[in-house]
Amino acid sequence: MYRILFSLVFRHMDPERAHHLAFAVIRVLPKLGLRRLVSRFTRPRQDLTVRALGLTFPTPFGVAAGFDKNATAILGLGALGFGHIEVGTVTAIPQPGNPRPRLFRLIPDRAIVNRMGFNNHGVTAAAAKVSKARMARRRPVIGMNIGKSRVVEVADAVADYRVSARVAAPVADYLVVNVSSPNTPGLRDLQALDSLRPLLEAVKEEAGSTPLLVKIAPDLADDDILAIAELALQLGLDGIIATNTTISRDGLTTDREVVEAAGAGGLSGAPLATRSLEVLRLLRSHVPAALCIVSVGGVETAEDVKARLDAGATLVQGYSAFIYRGPLWARAINRGLERMSGA
Repeated sequence: MYRILFSLVFRHMDPERAHHLAFAVIRVLPKLGLRRLVSRFTRPRQDLTVRALGLTFPTPFGVAAGFDKNATAILGLGALGFGHIEVGTVTAIPQPGNPRPRLFRLIPDRAIVNRMGFNNHGVTAAAAKVSKARMARRRPVIGMNIGKSRVVEVADAVADYRVSARVAAPVADYLVVNVSSPNTPGLRDLQALDSLRPLLEAVKEEAGSTPLLVKIAPDLADDDILAIAELALQLGLDGIIATNTTISRDGLTTDREVVEAAGAGGLSGAPLATRSLEVLRLLRSHVPAALCIVSVGGVETAEDVKARLDAGATLVQGYSAFIYRGPLWARAINRGLERMSGA
């Protein structure tokens, strides 16, 4: 049904407008008193729980940062069957993001190009919504992903991240430092060890007992990935999220003119799957089993999620396939994981 709806309606709409329409429906589920009813249909019927970061995740599959930027649909997304929701990326200073259009579909590749630019209402507003969502029963695990405010110079990034961490850490179940989006000028330069070490040290100080992870780009060389992993271990971080979007356009089947018209930005979706899996295996072969690795990039099916778990992922996230799979995507993955587990 959703595939027909996508083919006839959504694919002809501006992608950002279509996202906001779907988002409005998800947000309204709790307000209509439908959250528990929908959740009975979508949540795992058998035990898929994962213990990680000192938390209990009802299913290993969750929503990656970027879908719920302002923490306004946490409970609705949880009702759809996602075990955790990572809100954001949020910044210390509210910002509108980049000019529209800034979201593009590459339908033959089941991919998305975005250059949203961390559009969000600010960490303070998001933290208030997270705090409210935490009071609900049967809520999903809630992470908060923080990034650099665009108006802040890279040289002043540490202080900017400190502000966000100080506000987010008391209400988040876990905290993520995003230094890997290609859509904020200079942000990826913070992945260099000389810049990353003081940044992570500062955020860890502000995070206190809240689990802290760092999110990395797939475009890093393997040696750089391992260097960041070693730094994460040295600083006592709780995990790594691998990976963010890519600036590569290699191997796409979408017409070249369509790809060029989309322009700059991060590519996500199916074409990212191979590199994301490579990075996961690389990390898992070099870090202790106790370190949480969240695998994201090109995940569409229960088989994809199972492959990531088998390769050493602690948890798995998705985002882009939501556009192509629809609102019952998480339910389908939960049911598929149950079948494959023999439950």
